[in-house]
Amino acid sequence: MEKTAQRDLEILSTLAKDEPVTQRSLAKRLGIALGLANLYLKRLARKGYIKVTTTPPNRLRYLLTPKGITEKTRLTYEFMEYSLRLYRDVRHVLREAIRPLVQDGKRRGAIYGTSEAAELAFMTMREAGVWVSAVIGEDGRQGSFFGAPIRPLAELKHEDVDMVIIASFADSDGAVNTLTAQGVPRDKILMLR
Repeated sequence: MEKTAQRDLEILSTLAKDEPVTQRSLAKRLGIALGLANLYLKRLARKGYIKVTTTPPNRLRYLLTPKGITEKTRLTYEFMEYSLRLYRDVRHVLREAIRPLVQDGKRRGAIYGTSEAAELAFMTMREAGVWVSAVIGEDGRQGSFFGAPIRPLAELKHEDVDMVIIASFADSDGAVNTLTAQGVPRDKILMLR
């Protein structure tokens, strides 16, 4: 799904909540500049997806039009298709990366991260017969993750695991550098992408 379509969906979804929205709050929510939020809103208004009214004279109110509701529904469906395709693709890539390790008898793993991507990695590892002995909380989070303890990176002993999966869809170079600096050999590190 294109970035523009994702932003359109997020804007339309925000406006559908029927809560007061300012361009500033929208820009902050989307992580974009205020001027860019203004351009997005103007474009959506030009397409007839939103209506801009003034209440009182110095405040703008953004309303979803019937055409906007239809577009939001279409974009939601497109986003769901994209998400499911991404889910299948990541599971396939991860299975293929794990398969040779499991065939070599390597069945102990750790996951670096606790996001939804970590859930995907956990399920795929368990499906492949890999025991997840630890989940490394990047953010200092503690507790457990599907029964595996969440530990700080300092407690990871690479000798106790055959693989560490970086559970992130973002650029993983920083995580690779962090893990290798901790002593994890590069050949033990797998990524979702």
